[in-house]
Amino acid sequence: MEIKMTFNELRKIKDSLPNGSMRRIAEALNLDEETVRNYFGGTNFDKGQSTGIHIEQGPDGGIVILEDDTILKEAYKILEEEKQKTSK
Repeated sequence: MEIKMTFNELRKIKDSLPNGSMRRIAEALNLDEETVRNYFGGTNFDKGQSTGIHIEQGPDGGIVILEDDTILKEAYKILEEEKQKTSK
């Protein structure tokens, strides 16, 4: 499923994740950790793979088109778990 958002929105999601989340997402999806980082705007393609992220220049860091939302869903799952922990 294709998702559109601003680059700043994507970075806000990444920055909201607790420490160790990139590794956790990578392990859950059987991906290299750098591939997950690349999904959130990283550019280490020597160790990680491209993740189908396309960035069009513009306000708020530009528009990001994500071809696959699997990594994003894992990130939202972690954020929801953190929210549950803090609301108790």
